[in-house]
Amino acid sequence: MTRLNPNGYGLVPGGYTARRATSPIHPDGRAASPAWATAVRTPRFVDMLTGDPAPLGTSAGILWDDEALYVAFWADEPNLTATLTERDALLFFENDLEIFIDGGDSYYELEFNALGTIYEVFYIWRDAYTRGSKWDVPRFDVHHPRVHSFGGDHVPGPNSFWTGNHPRGTRWTFLDYDLPGLEVHVHADGTLNDPATLDRGWSAEIVIPWSGLADLANGRSLPPRPGDTWGIFMGRFQQLRTRSDVATAGWAAHRFGVADTHVPECFTQVTFAA
Repeated sequence: MTRLNPNGYGLVPGGYTARRATSPIHPDGRAASPAWATAVRTPRFVDMLTGDPAPLGTSAGILWDDEALYVAFWADEPNLTATLTERDALLFFENDLEIFIDGGDSYYELEFNALGTIYEVFYIWRDAYTRGSKWDVPRFDVHHPRVHSFGGDHVPGPNSFWTGNHPRGTRWTFLDYDLPGLEVHVHADGTLNDPATLDRGWSAEIVIPWSGLADLANGRSLPPRPGDTWGIFMGRFQQLRTRSDVATAGWAAHRFGVADTHVPECFTQVTFAA
């Protein structure tokens, strides 16, 4: 029997324990600093809708210290492909790795490809964006041309054509948002964009300073206190090609039960250990 979240949307999320880094991390995309040997790796990623094992091995790990949150990915890939180089290009239309961080009335999306191209978006639920609220400030001006209303990725039906399928409705989407201090490092183990070669895959290290997460803290301590829990999505989108077609697969550390990454209730619940 499928267990649902209290609001009935998606499965009860998986859990993960983020250990404190035992030594300094020197990010270069390889996740080779000794501290990573102590991190818990997620299970092999699964299809976010069905929970079936993804055909290409992918896992992630999280460490933290008083300065930053560190996320690493390890992704098998026999044919490394990445072509988009423009910042904030729609990377999910090719192969990418993704992180979402839930902030209660807001959430943050980060994507990157094997070239290190970055895509960032900040979302504020429209029911939280009220006149005089903390969001009603010039840097979150909803009249900016790079701000849109967004209903989620799940295909809407007649009853949710305008608002999407999430119970909270739509979000304001800030496309020009850049998280302060963000670092994304990738390493390709193979030859990009050469189908004649057999590649091993790619890895990544992401550094997110706690000082840059003030918009997502939602009253929580920065850095977290041991035992605090944050919702963090770790995922991968992959173009799977056949002789006649291309399909986009979405994989995650745990099953979502819905084909939509924009469901914070389904993000992995990451507890920060001492």
